[in-house]
Amino acid sequence: MKAGATLANALWLAGSGAETLRYHRALRQPESAQLSWLGHQLKRHASSEYGRRYGFDGIRDYPCFARRIPLTDYAQLAPAIQRIRRGESDVLASGRVTHLAPTSGTTSASKLIPFTATLQRSFRAAIAPWLADLARQRPALLGGPAYWSISPQIAAPGESAQPREIPVGYADDADYLGGASAWLIRQALAVPGSIRLLQDVDAFWFLTLLCLLRQPELRMISVWHPSFLELLLAAAESRWPELLDAVERGVHPSAAARSSPELHGLSAMPDPGRAAALGRIGPGNWTRWWPRLQVVSCWGEQAAEPGWRTLKRELPRVLVQAKGLLATEAVVTLPINDSKPLAVTSHFFEFLDQRGDVRLAHQLEKGKSYHVVVSNGGGLWRYRLGDQVECDGHVHATPSLRFLGRSGRVSDLRGEKLSEALVYQALQSLWAGTPPPALAMVAACERGRQAHYELLICGAQQLGGLQIVAEKLERILCDNPHYALARRLGQLGRLRAREVAPETARNQLLAHQGRLGDAKPHILLTAQDGWQ
Repeated sequence: MKAGATLANALWLAGSGAETLRYHRALRQPESAQLSWLGHQLKRHASSEYGRRYGFDGIRDYPCFARRIPLTDYAQLAPAIQRIRRGESDVLASGRVTHLAPTSGTTSASKLIPFTATLQRSFRAAIAPWLADLARQRPALLGGPAYWSISPQIAAPGESAQPREIPVGYADDADYLGGASAWLIRQALAVPGSIRLLQDVDAFWFLTLLCLLRQPELRMISVWHPSFLELLLAAAESRWPELLDAVERGVHPSAAARSSPELHGLSAMPDPGRAAALGRIGPGNWTRWWPRLQVVSCWGEQAAEPGWRTLKRELPRVLVQAKGLLATEAVVTLPINDSKPLAVTSHFFEFLDQRGDVRLAHQLEKGKSYHVVVSNGGGLWRYRLGDQVECDGHVHATPSLRFLGRSGRVSDLRGEKLSEALVYQALQSLWAGTPPPALAMVAACERGRQAHYELLICGAQQLGGLQIVAEKLERILCDNPHYALARRLGQLGRLRAREVAPETARNQLLAHQGRLGDAKPHILLTAQDGWQ
C-alpha cells in the first residue's frame, strides 16, 4: 500500500467537514444559498475589468444582476481569454489566473477556461460532500490509495506555437482543487501525475497499469467514460508477461521511463509475491486484481450508460457510481445516494426553460427540461454551459438533475432538427423495460443516393433483430414533426440499423485529438463528425 494513503484520506475527510455541512444545510434552502453566493462573488470581483463594465458594485439583487449582465457564450469571451493567456490580470475576474483548463472540444474547437483560486474553492465545495458521502457508504474506502484519471498530455496541432504566459492544462484531477486539498489527494494516488508527460501512448498505458498492479490495496478508481477503463484492461492482456516481470523486479525496463527524470518515482521495491499472485489470477480476471476495491466512479448517462451498467454487473460487490454532471467550467450536480442534486454552494445557476424564460434553482419543476446557465466566480458570468438537463425530483428543496445532452448538438441534414437530447429519449423508449445494448448511437449519413440516419448498435438481437429495431426507432423519431415531414417528402430515406463491434467505442476514444480521459463519445453523430 502507498505510504500515507490512509492518513491522507483521513485528513482530507476531516478538513472538508465544514464544506460538507454547509452543502447539506444549503440543500434545504437553495434560494438563500444561491443568492448569498452570488452577492459574495459580485463584491469579490467588482474591481475586475468585467465587473467595472457592468457595475458589479451597484448590483443589490438578482433582478438587477439579470438586467445588467448579458447571457454569454465562449465565442463572446474568447478575445478576453486570449488576453488572459498572454498574462493580463483582472480581466474577467479579480485575482490571478493560475491555469487555463482546456475542454475536450468534442462539439467545437477546444476552449480554454480560466481557473482562479476562487474557482478552485468552488470545486472543493462540491467535491467535499461527494467524497464524504462515498466514505459514509463505503468506510473502507479510506484504507488505501485511489486512481484518479490521468491522460497523456497530447498537444493539439499548433499548440506549441501559441504565445502564452499562463500555463495551459493540469497535471491531474487533483489540480482542480488546488492548495492543501490537492496535496492531500496526491498522497493517496496510486499513479503519479508525472505519467502525463509521456508522449508515447503505449508507454502511458503500460506504466499506468504497472503502478496500479503494484497496489493490492487499491480502494477507488475514478475515470471519465467507462471506455477509458476498457482500454486500460485491453493493454494488460497484450503485455501481461512484461507487466508481471516489472512488478517482480520493481523497475520498468523501457528506455523512455529510465531516461525521464519525472518518471524515476515509478521504480519500486521488487515484489515477487505480488507478481506471483497476479500470475495466478491472469489478465482476463481483472476484478480480482484489487480485492479491496470499494468504488468505481465514471460517467453513467447518455452514451456512457451501457458501459456503466456493464461495470455494475462485473463488480457486484463494488459501488459503481455514475458521476454527476461535471464540466470544465463548473460542477453542476453531485451524486448523493441515488440522486444528483445541484451544486448549490459552488456556483450560481440559472436555467432557461423551453420558452426561453429564466428559472432559478428553487423554481425548477419535476419532469421539465432546461438549459444550464452558470456564473462560476472564475470569470464566466451568465455563461451558457451548453448542457440540457431534466429535473427528475428534489433532495429536500434542491432540484436533482438528469443530463439529457448537449444543447447545441443538432443534426439537420434536411430540416429534421434532431437534437442529442431527443435522440437519447428515443433510444430510451426503444429499449424500455429491457436492458440497454452494449453500444447504441445514431449517425447522420450523407452517403448513397439519399440522406438518412443509421443506428449503430451492438446487441440488436436482444431487442428483436436489426430490422425490427430500425422500424421501431423510425416510428419513435417520426413523433418529431420535422423528422416526419422530411420522411414524408422523401428528403430523408428510412432509418437503417447496423450491427457494430464493441470495439467501436474504444476506437472513437483513441481517435480523439486531445486528452484521452476527456473524450466524450456521443449518442448522436452528426455529419460533421465524419462517420463512415
